[in-house]
Amino acid sequence: MDFLGKNVVVVGAGKSGIGAITLLHTLGANITLFDGNEKADVETLKQQVASLEVKDVYVGSLPESVVEETQMLVLSPGVPTDTEFVDKFREKGATILGEIELGYQVSKGKLIGITGTNGKTTTTTLVGQIMEEYFGNTFVVGNIGNPYTLEALKTDENSVTVAEISSFQLETALDFKPQVSAILNVTPDHLNRHHTMENYAGAKETIAKNQTKEEVCVLNYENEYTREFGERCNATVVYFSSQRKLENGYYLEGENIVVAKDGESQTLMNIHDMNLVGICNVENVMAAIAISKAMNVPYENILDTVKRFKAVEHRIEFVATKRGVDYYNDSKGTNPDAAIQGIKAMCKPTILIGGGYDKQNEYDEWIEAFDKKVKLFVLIGQTRDKIAKCAREHGFEEIVMADTFEEAMDI
Repeated sequence: MDFLGKNVVVVGAGKSGIGAITLLHTLGANITLFDGNEKADVETLKQQVASLEVKDVYVGSLPESVVEETQMLVLSPGVPTDTEFVDKFREKGATILGEIELGYQVSKGKLIGITGTNGKTTTTTLVGQIMEEYFGNTFVVGNIGNPYTLEALKTDENSVTVAEISSFQLETALDFKPQVSAILNVTPDHLNRHHTMENYAGAKETIAKNQTKEEVCVLNYENEYTREFGERCNATVVYFSSQRKLENGYYLEGENIVVAKDGESQTLMNIHDMNLVGICNVENVMAAIAISKAMNVPYENILDTVKRFKAVEHRIEFVATKRGVDYYNDSKGTNPDAAIQGIKAMCKPTILIGGGYDKQNEYDEWIEAFDKKVKLFVLIGQTRDKIAKCAREHGFEEIVMADTFEEAMDI
């Protein structure tokens, strides 16, 4: 894809948008920055991109003349693709892409793409560490907080890029094609954006849409959506399972992670030899092993890194023990399934702080997962009343409301 001299509108002035502008500037595009927030300060935005030769900066609305001459529209992940605003550009024949696709278009070397409702940051970070320790020149990018666009031109034929990719980012994927992809799981999330589970699952599946049998897609056999997708995936599928023995793939047998090929099995490691807790992290580790092996890293190297790997911040992250009480930070558990995994990982009576903004999720399975383990439920945020109502319907009454996180911690 050629960007030289093309008229490009970048939507969104966050980290992703600025990353896109930085790369497009280097590629010689004519750039206009647009932020839909009409309260955004134009002068502040202009200062932010002062060194990047941005042609114009607009907030709130975009002149029709700009829409007419636009050849490419680069969307930040937070911008929905099914709006009248985007449709205008679509009707004019503009190419619509996102930061992940933009980075992919100019990057080199091998690429790993990892998505899933839960576990993708832990898995991406672990795979990144394995790649770095074995291959050297490795870039960890995407939804993890490091824009692909800021690293793409640093890649070369010998480098490895490990990309954590959200469903939002996959909506704008065009040619994106990793050598190894992974969909860790698909459970209800972001339905306020995708509207239906079918749309959401379809966005996740996009990670493998351009792959062939020469590439690998790692899938969770115990997830209904990913198991079904494996039957029609174009790539060579490698499954992992935390609940059953597989003839081919990676599975948990007792306390051991095992790999099987044509029914012949090999024990790789005991799960107590790693620093991560919870069955969700066992699945993340199996996925990371499968991905890394598909990249031809020897098991010896993979397992050595796995055993030294520490939990990622905010993901069932052990913080401290104070007066005999263990504190865990699981604040990235932002949907019911992720929150369930956090509860399952706890092995003592638990005080749970929960709540947040409303993503149109249901909470029944989360409450049911308490299994007499939660002794007090402290609720905060926009969803606290909705969650409390659900908890009481399931017979859980030990609920306290808090207005701030600080108040919740005091409680």
